[in-house]
Amino acid sequence: MHQETLALHYGYDKQQFGTMSVPVYQTTAYDFGNAETAANRFALKELGPIYTRLNNPTTDVLEARIAAVENGEAAIATASGQAAIFFAIANLAEAGDNIIVAKKIYGGATTLLTHTIKRFGIKAKVFESDHADDLEALIDDKTKAIFFETLSNPQIAIPNIEKIVSIAKKYNILTIADNTVATPILFQPLNHGIDVSVHSASKYISGQGSAMGGLIVEAKGLNTKLIGNPRYPQFNEPDESYHGLVYATLPFPIFSLRIRLSLIRDIGATIAPFNSWLLIQGLETLALRVKEHSRNAYKVATFLKSHPKVKKVSYPGLESDPLHGRAKQYFTDAQTSGLLSFEVEGVEFAKHILNTTKIFSVVVNIGDSKSIITHPASTTHQQLSVEELELTGVKAGLIRLSIGLENADDLIEDLKIALG
Repeated sequence: MHQETLALHYGYDKQQFGTMSVPVYQTTAYDFGNAETAANRFALKELGPIYTRLNNPTTDVLEARIAAVENGEAAIATASGQAAIFFAIANLAEAGDNIIVAKKIYGGATTLLTHTIKRFGIKAKVFESDHADDLEALIDDKTKAIFFETLSNPQIAIPNIEKIVSIAKKYNILTIADNTVATPILFQPLNHGIDVSVHSASKYISGQGSAMGGLIVEAKGLNTKLIGNPRYPQFNEPDESYHGLVYATLPFPIFSLRIRLSLIRDIGATIAPFNSWLLIQGLETLALRVKEHSRNAYKVATFLKSHPKVKKVSYPGLESDPLHGRAKQYFTDAQTSGLLSFEVEGVEFAKHILNTTKIFSVVVNIGDSKSIITHPASTTHQQLSVEELELTGVKAGLIRLSIGLENADDLIEDLKIALG
């Protein structure tokens, strides 16, 4: 089935209760009925709900649907996108290991992967994802993952995915791609050889800024890359915390299973059942909304490109953008999402624009049905040093726009007045 159909129907048998809407299982625990069933579920001899920190019937539907829409094998839902990134990395790396991270990623992800994870003994090396010419030289026998964004926030850059995947395969290293901005509607990372896709579902999948959530999706056949791979002994040796369980011996998608049984079990960061239900509602209309976001963003980017006070516009959907060819190569719609950025002269003028717009809201979220304007250097990327800001391509006068579902002409008029 096509993505639009999967997003509406997959993972839920409405004959069970006769409800058109997936029920919200707002519960922490489950009655096993008898001791044998309880023991069998904990021993993985029988599948079923155990405790909502581990799994929940509403969340099960969300996980099944995003896996289907991404054309993946299995998925894990988490409390936030940051939790999804952390669990995906922590599932592969431990103290003494290193990961390789793209320069152009969301500021919160930069802080998590280059500063916070360092306290766990995991070192981050940074590479230029636009060309990936420096990637191979950074790899050693302790490298456990390569992380990048399929469409970077807020730089709106598209990485050289083919080259990154080719190098990762050469060294049997897993690739993790944040697909939040592109969404599965514009790009399916797992169809391009990427091993794991992560999302901040709070963004486009939610669509209304109403629910926090993160998603991790593993590629079909990922077990073959993990089983017997000396880079990842945690999947091939007994897990002392789970009665000596060896994940490689199980007939399940073991990347996701280990996150559920080891990391979410112990750390938490579990998505609430009601949030899962809200994200299911958003997923149902994702395909329609992304196309409209993209159409509006293209019109706004075209206007900004011609404005004399705008120094630069980053939107690969524009035919004049240096990454337009790559957008046509990878994305199903070359207009490439509802996110764009533009640069003006200096911080003060950038803040004046934010303070003058009427329709755009000054918010740090993206992917909302309502349009959003952000100054990354003073908000989402404020924690970065001047050197790190330069490295990640976040200029002092950079403004990020998350284009919503309003009429594009109204948005253009709002920006025209603010620019003066």
